[in-house]
Amino acid sequence: MINQHFAVLGALFPLGGSIGYAIAAYRGRVQPNRVSWVLWALSPLIAFAAELVQHANLEVSLLTFSVGFGPLLVLAVSFYSKKAHWKITRFDLFCGSISILALVLWAITGKGNIAILLSIMSDMFAAIPTLVKSYTHPKSESALAFMTSVVGSTITLLAIQNGQWNFSTYAFPIYLIFIASVISALIVLPRPQKVVFKD
Repeated sequence: MINQHFAVLGALFPLGGSIGYAIAAYRGRVQPNRVSWVLWALSPLIAFAAELVQHANLEVSLLTFSVGFGPLLVLAVSFYSKKAHWKITRFDLFCGSISILALVLWAITGKGNIAILLSIMSDMFAAIPTLVKSYTHPKSESALAFMTSVVGSTITLLAIQNGQWNFSTYAFPIYLIFIASVISALIVLPRPQKVVFKD
């Protein structure tokens, strides 16, 4: 366990990663899937509001805020720079619809921990288009941007103090470590080579 003030540092890592991703998008090095990034902005910001309602520690909750605010920057760049465009498919829109449905269910329940769980589910469905894209077109993504979320989330978890370890404080950081690690692995791991049989 580390001093809980380190949670602020934990929040800065993913924000820095998003800023780096936005710069890369502006330069045409990456092409963000807007379905993922719109909902990656929306879901964490809703989770952040829910965490505040549940009286989660503000310093710990800054991670959730930063992983919502950062994608807003990426989105702004994706609409400004023509080089940052990625074609949206019906599959992307389907995943986005499921993601939005999870947010609607949260609005109906109105309960803090359920809101956090539904926002995680929403974020997960929003991630699916980028998960697929990271596997099929890894050069259109940046592993570093996602690894900063892993580092920041790990720091945030370590900064949770005794007595504060509850669903509202640990759920989103643990989820972020998982999903960002998977996306990063899909980007950097080598693909299996196709075997060509010769007569």
